[in-house]
Amino acid sequence: MNRDELFLPFVSLIPFDNLDEAIADANRSAFGLTAGVYTRDEQELDLFLSRIEAGVLYANRAAGATTGAWPGFQTFCGWKGSGTTGKGGLGSWYVPQFMREQSHTVFDAQ
Repeated sequence: MNRDELFLPFVSLIPFDNLDEAIADANRSAFGLTAGVYTRDEQELDLFLSRIEAGVLYANRAAGATTGAWPGFQTFCGWKGSGTTGKGGLGSWYVPQFMREQSHTVFDAQ
């Protein structure tokens, strides 16, 4: 499920028994532009930030959980089919400089 990269304002909810299953399902996608999570659990946050395959990550962001990078301040390049051009990362030679490029934005959980 949820395998198409659509630029529309909608929410898709799929239940999972645990965060490992949710991350594994998300990582099966051919795309990886952004991803977000809400959690108060530091272990869950560490698991998400270390295993999700997306270029821009957000945690506990109150609005726009998976969009809203600031061009010019944050790199904004996706992984896999969402980031093959390097257009958000200052040219085609920028992304290969990093083994695992990600931008993390973490807010305190309310």
